[in-house]
Amino acid sequence: MPSFWKDKRVVVTGGAGFLGSFVVDQLRAKGCQQIVVPRSRDYDLVQMDAVKQLYGDTKPDVVIHLAARVGGIGANQANPGRFFYDNLMMGAQLIEVGRQQGLKKFVATGTICAYPKFAPIPFKEDDIWNGYPEETNAPYGLAKKMMLAQSQAYRQQYGFNSIVLFPVNLYGPRDNFDLETSHVIPALIRKCVSAKEERRECIILWGDGSPTREFLYVEDAAEGILLAAERYDGDLPINLGTGEEVRIHDLATMIAAEVGFTGQIQWDPTKPNGQPRRCLDVSRAKQLFGFQARHNLRDGLKKTVQWFQSSREAIREVHF
Repeated sequence: MPSFWKDKRVVVTGGAGFLGSFVVDQLRAKGCQQIVVPRSRDYDLVQMDAVKQLYGDTKPDVVIHLAARVGGIGANQANPGRFFYDNLMMGAQLIEVGRQQGLKKFVATGTICAYPKFAPIPFKEDDIWNGYPEETNAPYGLAKKMMLAQSQAYRQQYGFNSIVLFPVNLYGPRDNFDLETSHVIPALIRKCVSAKEERRECIILWGDGSPTREFLYVEDAAEGILLAAERYDGDLPINLGTGEEVRIHDLATMIAAEVGFTGQIQWDPTKPNGQPRRCLDVSRAKQLFGFQARHNLRDGLKKTVQWFQSSREAIREVHF
């Protein structure tokens, strides 16, 4: 639907980041000629005055809110207050000022961390309120989930057109490979590549390897977000994923094989596992706006490893 974007002015918060850069690329490919990517140095979206200035300066038709204060288990444990407050305020203020300004559509991305710790597998959107999230990332997950409550309330009272999507864990080219703040796939890739180059006999990973996760290739996530923006105008939360579940133990083995690391993988059970299982029911996205992921995990990992190995010198977060 290139005509949907042709004459629209679109603000993509977080558009210079990992997921956002692919959303911006695909918007351009779809014919969108007015894309604004606000930078944090110019607009601190945690501050209401900055949010008002952003809307005043850009006068958007559509806002795609991807910006987040985010990290892996360690970063969440070290910054629970900051992750809660910053994510809560960004979402709440962007929606509120959008309502005030008569914004035509607001597209929000929540997080899989919003789901209850022991939600039935696969995670169905109707279960999202049925329990407390996994403790290590609950503040972040709850802050992002508040956008769903706000979105539904604003649609009911004001007729504000906002939708909230819940992508599963993302991975792919341009990801963050910093070991202090990265998520599991880029961290594993970097550890395995370093161990191979240094000819180490083993690597040590957090937890016991038993949890399961689902991963969505970043280009697929961007496609799902834009399809939802084009075709979906409802109040229901929507999962974005593949429905493919993998044990972290098996994921580590796959990545080691892909990069050619032949040493041992040892697990440190004194470190947290995180949520026991994660796997989504992805039928609603397919039914309501025709989204289905194109990449399986093995193909996506191959592309991600190839990109990392060819781009390491340009990755600012990586210091070998």
